[in-house]
Amino acid sequence: MAVRAPERHPVDQAMPLPQSALYGLQHVLSMYAGVVAVPLIVAGALKLSAADTIYLVSAALLMSGFATLLQTLGVWRIGARQPIVQGTSFVAVSTMLSVGAAAGGGHKGLQAIYGSLIVAGVVGFLVAPFFTRLLRFFPEVVTGSVITMIGLSLVPVGVQWAAGGVGAKDFGEPKNLGMALLTLTIVVLIYRFLPGFFGRIAILLGLVAGTLVALPLGMAHVDAINDARVFQVPAPFHFGTPTFTISAIVSMIIVMLVIMTEATADILALGQVTGKPADRDTVTAGIRADTISTAIAGIFNGFSLSAFAQNVGLVAITGIRSRYVVAVGGGILVLLGLFPVLGAVVAAVPLPVLGGAGLVLFGTVAASGIRTLREVDFSGNANIVVVACSLGFGMAPIVQPDLYAKMPDWFRTIFDSGITSTAIVAVLLNLLFNILGRREPDEGPVFSHAPAPATFGQASKGE
Repeated sequence: MAVRAPERHPVDQAMPLPQSALYGLQHVLSMYAGVVAVPLIVAGALKLSAADTIYLVSAALLMSGFATLLQTLGVWRIGARQPIVQGTSFVAVSTMLSVGAAAGGGHKGLQAIYGSLIVAGVVGFLVAPFFTRLLRFFPEVVTGSVITMIGLSLVPVGVQWAAGGVGAKDFGEPKNLGMALLTLTIVVLIYRFLPGFFGRIAILLGLVAGTLVALPLGMAHVDAINDARVFQVPAPFHFGTPTFTISAIVSMIIVMLVIMTEATADILALGQVTGKPADRDTVTAGIRADTISTAIAGIFNGFSLSAFAQNVGLVAITGIRSRYVVAVGGGILVLLGLFPVLGAVVAAVPLPVLGGAGLVLFGTVAASGIRTLREVDFSGNANIVVVACSLGFGMAPIVQPDLYAKMPDWFRTIFDSGITSTAIVAVLLNLLFNILGRREPDEGPVFSHAPAPATFGQASKGE
């Protein structure tokens, strides 16, 4: 009798290329705006030319694709081999702007930014195995709180997109909010009445339908397509040789530690969503991919890279857990970086349309965190205090962005992130209540088990 080979986990199962391309494109569309926002912000602050700005956008897309491929497919002990989409991180924006301004702006500012990114990325890569020794302090009460905060911290981004984007002249106008609501409604109706394959690409269909409706209203940005170059390969050190200053490097290393904390939370969250819990080796490999990608991005004119939490929500809501699907999305990002004209086509999707779909995605991440908290024992007051305080601290800089404006730079770098605030407070309070004063173990490690992800269709049926 022939011995059957053990069935591969859905995370490690490949899908037919046509389906993978559609699902991969859906991932790209859900995170494209976040990737290009960072180079646009940096270019504007450093007063770079339009040509330099386009170059930075292409480089950001290319490096995001490279990092996604490294994270999903893996090389040696680098890459979590999970369906993780990598993109430019907002966490480092304020520090990069300070470093660039201190160096005089322009190309000199970029040289200082890239020098600090390269060093911080290498340092993060080297300390990754030591950093993940802290994972024993991440039981369900901590990871559930952090995953919930990841979703809640993204909701304001979706709301801002729905209103037209921060700084837009038509911010909050009825046409923007109406377009966001239309897109959200299309997505929900597809999930409700078109289960199966169409339900899994509901976000993509919603974005396409919303963009088609927006075209005759003049809301789609199609002018950039005519101005974009067809092909462009970002060259190493395009803006000059990086410069290295102690203050910039120290600041960026602090930022890197924050990014590593968020990456840990995202990898653990994805382990919960996919039903393939992440152990210490997986998290270490994922952080290595994050940090070494950031160092390489500093060479090829990109910026700091990290896992995109909105794509965790997309995995949860579609039920498509294959890392190879996300790898195809990484390939699409590489093409968008090499062919700026393709990037301009994707950029034509209006922000209100992205906002409508984003609210579904971001809310799904928060719901995944709540599901994780369901595994926590709330019979006493200890875990309630951990969750309550960590979520309260995490929401503080979100509801009041200038809360820490008068605090030192190092403090703002850490606690301006709601995710990092929640992680730090949850770990410390869990240590106080459940480890130092524990009488007997009542919770297993976060890696011990994980419920299978529920799709939108299953939730609607009460399964």
